Amino acid sequence: MEKQLNVFGKELELCCSSPITGAYRDGYCNTGINDVGTHTVCAIVTDKFLEFSKSKGNDLKTANPYYNFEGLKEGDKWCLCVSRWIEAYRDGCAPNLILEATNIKTLDYISFENLLEYKA
Repeated sequence: MEKQLNVFGKELELCCSSPITGAYRDGYCNTGINDVGTHTVCAIVTDKFLEFSKSKGNDLKTANPYYNFEGLKEGDKWCLCVSRWIEAYRDGCAPNLILEATNIKTLDYISFENLLEYKA
């Protein structure tokens, strides 16, 4: 996969390798034609966000061995779907972000200024 850019227009940095994240499970919030959810936002998840996500039908806390997924806990870094992060933002429970690891594609959906409010 070709190198992608972050919201600063620089090379996208690693979001997390433990747990391994990203639509392509490469640790980066890369996106492309096979990334149905646009997993471009590198977040540091909180319990509040995890409960919010579960209430919306995406339980990220519970392990799912079928997908080799151990479940997330507060403090884990994870590439979130931009639409879920925006929902959480609007509901006041968006987690902080690692902007150096957040894909520039995110700016197609939300302003840089809004993202800066959540810079870790």
